[in-house]
Amino acid sequence: MFIVQVGALLIALIYYANAQTSVVAVNTTIPGSELSANGLRQLAAAVVPQSPVFHPSLRSQFSLNLLSAFPEDLEVSDYCVALLAIFGQRYSTYVNCLVPAARPVKVCQNCYGTYGNLMEIYKNISDQMGPGNVSCRDSLLRSDRLMLVFLLYSNLEDIWTASECNRCVSLTHHSLTNDTLYFMATLNQSLSCFEKYQKQGNHSELCTECKATYRGLNELYSRMEKNHTLCIDIEDSMNMTRILWSKKFNCSFPRAETVPVIAVSSFMLFLPIIFYLSSFLHSEQKKRKLIHPKRAKSNPSFINIQDKFS
Repeated sequence: MFIVQVGALLIALIYYANAQTSVVAVNTTIPGSELSANGLRQLAAAVVPQSPVFHPSLRSQFSLNLLSAFPEDLEVSDYCVALLAIFGQRYSTYVNCLVPAARPVKVCQNCYGTYGNLMEIYKNISDQMGPGNVSCRDSLLRSDRLMLVFLLYSNLEDIWTASECNRCVSLTHHSLTNDTLYFMATLNQSLSCFEKYQKQGNHSELCTECKATYRGLNELYSRMEKNHTLCIDIEDSMNMTRILWSKKFNCSFPRAETVPVIAVSSFMLFLPIIFYLSSFLHSEQKKRKLIHPKRAKSNPSFINIQDKFS
């Protein structure tokens, strides 16, 4: 019994000595005062092979290939994978169109074609059926909590809606509307006139010669505003044109709607004067009207009585 206890004690001492030797070897190789990036990697390399948990050479490959272990009915079909690739290409094309069109704003007139292509492929994913009655709606749009494809498309759709591009683009997204094209042509006439007389350096002549085209542009913008045919491109271009006309060239002209305002304001200003003047004249006419007393008619009997008393 005593010999067994002594043997167990010797085995424990030998195990403890080996553990201390391995720790000293690690510490001498990588000093504790300066643990660089290479030192941390060496320390990990020294510790990980002894760990029963970390086996990167075996389990990392298993984790990377884990997707291939799913059943075939849970995987995305080749048709849906192809649609997803097309969606990614058209999404990237539309975003690359939006960024240069930020200033000056030309989101609708420059990017309506790329947005139409993106909307078309999204409808194919969400609505249409593929070969063999394969639907990609559930596998690409609803298969996870994030719903990345839906989220990406919704963000770009919000930009299109906020820009009100549907007012300037045809329903098929193949061309701009006739009203938009006419406004752009009228705008180019005004800008060409500005450029022509701006080179001469005479802004007073610019204000005179370009007054008619600029007035026509303002009137056209007002009509389109009433008809709800304005998009962000037209609004921004008109604002920039007005800044050029008023601030850079110091031009101005009385707007047509100011005439009725001035007439009504003048009438309201003179209305109290007219009221008091009419009241004064009316009171003077009353004063001129005199009330004449009625005279008693002469009676012969009354005259005889007066003669008797006299």
